[in-house]
Amino acid sequence: EKNKLKKKSLQFGFKKWKSHVTARPWEDRSEIVKELYSDLNVIRGSAGSTVTCGNILYLLLFGWWLSLLYVLVAAVMFVTVVGAPYGRLCWDLAGYFLWPFGKVIQKVEVPKSCRVLGACEASAGESSALLGGPVPRRWRPWCWVDTGHWQRAGAVAWLCLGYPVLALAHGLVCVAAWLLIFLIPVAKLSARTAARILLLPPEQVLVRRLRMTEVPLEGEVILCCYHAVNPYYYKYAVDGINVFAVNLLPLVLVTLVLGYMDSHNRLTSSPIKFTLALLSIMPLSYYIGMAIASISAQSNFAVGAVVNATFGSITELTFYISALIKGSREGNRCYAEIVKSALTGTLVGCVLFVPGLCMVIGGIWHQEQRFNSRSAGVSSALLFLSVGGVFAPTLFSKVYGKLVCGECHNVTQNPLGHYLCHNCHFDLMDNNGTLYYSHVQPLVYTVSLLLPAAYLIGLFFTLKTHSHIYDIHISDCHMPGHHHSAVVHWSRWRALVILLLSTLCMSACADLATEHISPILTNSTISQYFIGVTVLAMVPELPEIVNGIQFALQNNLSLSIEIGNCIAVQVCMLQIPILVLFTIFYPTNFTLVFSDLHVYASMFSVVLMNYIFMDGKCDYFQGTVLVMVYFILLAVYFFAPSPSGC
Repeated sequence: EKNKLKKKSLQFGFKKWKSHVTARPWEDRSEIVKELYSDLNVIRGSAGSTVTCGNILYLLLFGWWLSLLYVLVAAVMFVTVVGAPYGRLCWDLAGYFLWPFGKVIQKVEVPKSCRVLGACEASAGESSALLGGPVPRRWRPWCWVDTGHWQRAGAVAWLCLGYPVLALAHGLVCVAAWLLIFLIPVAKLSARTAARILLLPPEQVLVRRLRMTEVPLEGEVILCCYHAVNPYYYKYAVDGINVFAVNLLPLVLVTLVLGYMDSHNRLTSSPIKFTLALLSIMPLSYYIGMAIASISAQSNFAVGAVVNATFGSITELTFYISALIKGSREGNRCYAEIVKSALTGTLVGCVLFVPGLCMVIGGIWHQEQRFNSRSAGVSSALLFLSVGGVFAPTLFSKVYGKLVCGECHNVTQNPLGHYLCHNCHFDLMDNNGTLYYSHVQPLVYTVSLLLPAAYLIGLFFTLKTHSHIYDIHISDCHMPGHHHSAVVHWSRWRALVILLLSTLCMSACADLATEHISPILTNSTISQYFIGVTVLAMVPELPEIVNGIQFALQNNLSLSIEIGNCIAVQVCMLQIPILVLFTIFYPTNFTLVFSDLHVYASMFSVVLMNYIFMDGKCDYFQGTVLVMVYFILLAVYFFAPSPSGC
C-alpha cells in the first residue's frame, strides 16, 4: 500500500513525495534508525570505548561548565543545611555530567526502615554483580535522620535556590544541542535530567559507573548514554517532519516579527530581511509539500489531482505574484524580468542540476544506475510540448516584431555604410500596439489554455489509463515478507490546517522578500538575470533536491528524475498560465515574451536531458555533464548585462 502511494505521488505533475508522510513499521526499520529514537535508558553488553571525538566535543562544549555549575549549586545547598541531601546529589551529578559516558543513573526504592545513616551505609555497601563489587562510597544514596518538616524545608530550598538554575542551564544545553542536530543525544540527556532526575527525592537517585557484565541492574534505569554525537540524526523526524524542517520553523517567526515590527530598518537592513525571508521559504515549502502529500495519500484520484493542481505550485506562485504586484505599483519593469528569470532558472535547474546532482551522488555509491526510461520519455515529451508552448509567443514576436535600437552610430561615415547599434529589442507596441494586442496577446491566451489542458490529459494518462508505465521499484519500502498498511502521520483536517497556515506564512514571507529586494537589485553589480535564475529559482526547491538525493542514494534514480521533471512540468503547464490569468484581472508588466537567453537555455537543456535519458541507464559521468552544463549556463547569466528596464 505504501509502495503504491509513493509511486503515484511521484508521477508527473504531482507534488513530490515527502519521505515520512506515512509511518514505516518499526520492525522494518534498520538498527541505526531505531537507535535514533531510543530513550537513552538501554544498557549495552559491549559499547566499545567511550573516548571518541564526539564525546570530547561534548566535554569542550557543555561538560566542563555544567559540572562546575553543579559544584557551585552543591556548595549553596550545603550552606543551607536543610538542603544538604540535594547538595550531595549535585556533587554526584557534577562528576556525571563532566563525562556521562559509560555511567548510569537509576531510580532506587529506599526501604522505610532506612532512617539512620548506618542502615543506609549497610544497604549501599551490598555487592552488585553488574558493577563487579560493592558500590563506591561516593555514589551511595544520601540518607539521613530527619523529620517530615526537615524534608519539606530541604525541598523548598532546592526548588527555590538549586533547581531553577540547573533547569535553565539544561534548557540552554537542550536547545543548543537540538539545533546542532547531530548532538541530539545530549539534548535528550538534558531534557530527561531537568524533567525527571532533578525532581526526584535525592535518596532515590543513584549514579554508578558501568562495567562489562550482562547481569541486569536492580532498579529503574533513567539515563545511560554512550555517545554524544550520532551522524545519522539527519534522518530523525518528529511526527513525520524532518528535524531540519523543525529547526528552521523558528526562523519563520523571527522573519515575520522583524519584517513587520521593524518596518523602518532600525534593527536590521533590507538585505538581511530579504535573506531571512528567502530562507524561511524552505521550511514552509517543506510543510506545504508534506500537507499536500498527506491529503493526496488519503484521498481519491480526483481530490488528489485538485489539491496538487491547486497548491502544488503555491510556493513559487506566491513569490511571483507578490513581485509582479510590487512592480506594477512602482511602475518598474525589472520585477517582471526577475520573475521570468526565476521561471527559467527553475526550469533549467530542475532539468539539468537536480537529475545531474542525483546521478553524481548516486553514481558514487552505485557503479551504474537504471531508471524507467519509458516514464522518463513521457515526461520528456511533455517538457517538449510545454517548452514549445511557453516560448511560442516569444518566437512569434521575433518573426513579426519590429527591431528597435536605442543608439546607432555610423562607423564608416557613409549613409549607406555599416551602423553600430546598442540596446536593440523587438518592439511589439508599434502602431499603438496593434501587433501585440491583435496577434501576440491572443496567442498567449490560447497557449495558456492549451497547456493546463495538456496537463490534465497527462494526469489522466499516467494515473488512470497507463499507470503501469510507472511501476517503479521502491527499495526502501518494498520489504519481502512484510505487508503493512500505510498509516499517514497527519489526518486530513490536520494536513489542511497546516497547509492553509503555511500558505499564509508563505504569502507574508514572499511579500517581505519582494519588499526588501529593491536595494539588492539597484545596488548589486551582479546581473539581475543571475539573481533570478539562482537564488530566487532554486532556494525554494532545496527540500525537493534533498529528497532526490535521498532516492538516488537508495538506488531509486527513477524517483529522483521524476522530482525534477515534476517541477519543470508544473512551471510550464501551471505556473505560467496562472500568471497570465492573474495579469488579466490585475494588469502588470508581465508578458509571455522572454529574452533570447532564456529561450536558448531552456530549449538546449530539454534537448540535452532527452539525449542523456534515452538508454534508461546512467552513471556519475553523465550526471557530471548535466551539472557542468548547468554551471556554464549560470556563468553566461552571471556575465550577461541586466535586462532592459532594470
